[in-house]
Amino acid sequence: MSSDTNAKASERAETVVLVVKPQDMGGLLEEITGHIPVGTLIVSLAAGITTDFLQSRLPAGTPVVRVMPNTPALVDKGMAAISPGSHCDEEHLERAERLLKSTGKVIRVAEKHQDAVTAISGSGPAYIFYVVEAMIEAGVLLGLPRNISTELTVQTLLGAATMLEETGVHPTVLRENVTSPAGTTVAALRKLDDHKVRAAFLSAMEAARDRSRELAQG
Repeated sequence: MSSDTNAKASERAETVVLVVKPQDMGGLLEEITGHIPVGTLIVSLAAGITTDFLQSRLPAGTPVVRVMPNTPALVDKGMAAISPGSHCDEEHLERAERLLKSTGKVIRVAEKHQDAVTAISGSGPAYIFYVVEAMIEAGVLLGLPRNISTELTVQTLLGAATMLEETGVHPTVLRENVTSPAGTTVAALRKLDDHKVRAAFLSAMEAARDRSRELAQG
């Protein structure tokens, strides 16, 4: 979208949604800041960009909501976390929630937690796809046709996620329910522990959080 188009769109909107790469946010704000009417709500979906950064480059008093969405929003199964800027009131937050609920769930978090949110739900779909890839390849290695391995893996993931959501049972309990003494599952889990998979996940998410902080600093 051209600079002129961005500016004209901003002049007519009660709510402006900013969806750009973090490194492009400064340039976009320069384009639109002189064209935003008083009271226009700014909703930012850029990772790592703080409300302070946005407010310092927008007209004084502009209400800003920071959002961390994720890609399952494309199939209306998204998870979005929102944080208000200093000029937001309840009506602004509710407006942002209505906008985002059309693509999934929305929760409110303190802005100090947004980097952690980025590491968990923002980047989270990629971790799931990574695990799914590994399980499918394992099925092929074990002799299954790829299409069957894929169906088994995807449906298992969907079923497990549904159990977590609908039962409210702690994941540790659900895992233990599948894990019989001296059985196949405990043998597999022992190998995962031997390779420090849990520690690797913790380290990976810390790295994602740290990168989100770096983006905020430019």
